[in-house]
Amino acid sequence: MTPIFRSSWTAASGLALLLVTLAGCGKAQQTGAPAAADQAAPASAVAVVDGTPIPRKDYDVYLQSMLQGKPESDATAEQKGQVLDELINLELVSAQGAKEGLDKDPEVAARLDILRMRVLADAASQKFLKDKQPTDAELHAEYDAATAAMDKTEYHARHILVPTKEKADELIKKIKGGAKFEDVAKAESTDGSKAAGGDLGWFTAGRMVKPFSDAVKGLKKGEMTQQPVQTQFGWHIIKLEDTRDVALPPFDQVKAQLANRIMQKKLQAYIEDLKKNAKIEKKL
Repeated sequence: MTPIFRSSWTAASGLALLLVTLAGCGKAQQTGAPAAADQAAPASAVAVVDGTPIPRKDYDVYLQSMLQGKPESDATAEQKGQVLDELINLELVSAQGAKEGLDKDPEVAARLDILRMRVLADAASQKFLKDKQPTDAELHAEYDAATAAMDKTEYHARHILVPTKEKADELIKKIKGGAKFEDVAKAESTDGSKAAGGDLGWFTAGRMVKPFSDAVKGLKKGEMTQQPVQTQFGWHIIKLEDTRDVALPPFDQVKAQLANRIMQKKLQAYIEDLKKNAKIEKKL
């Protein structure tokens, strides 16, 4: 069976780890020393380490984080035991760090402040978005906007890339004189596509740098640029082989992505509103 957890507690990450780390540091700062070993642990504790209980809630949150959306029933007893062992290890090492005064180190304290901000910001964001699921009307509007902005044409082209305009002019004359574009590309191009005769396959204009895409869009099928095209990569000679229409993705196929985009926009608008009502002074 493919494991759903990482093998080492030191590799664990996610919101649950942040919560556990903050909880451990907070307990160490409040008590200054482990509680008495015979102190009664809360009934909800899943373990007690040197008198410090690990709450069941910490375990549940950490387990859900490691499951990454899978139901808890997917976790085996062995995997649940591994989560508990990782929490125990975290408690042991974080408590040792507190004993050594690491929580007073300015860099560590700053990192803890940032972790706290991230956890609270995530909680506040989730609370704001809880009742903000997009409507069908919003989803269709987002789909229309997204598809309207998409490139509707794909191009199949070849190119020859050389370092100077002079070299490109020389090769253009050579091709006009009867040399095959593919053969010249194989012999002279400095691009990785040279082995395929400069063949770039199918692409939309948005995938290429603007001078290149502008030149491609200005060509007819079978035509070659009459002047070299300069980009940050060098000088190009471009030949357009063919074009075809781009098939738009069906609405149902991208519905989840559209929902995410809408939620991100709503969250960004929420943040911008908070900024408008806040007094912010930048010191840098």
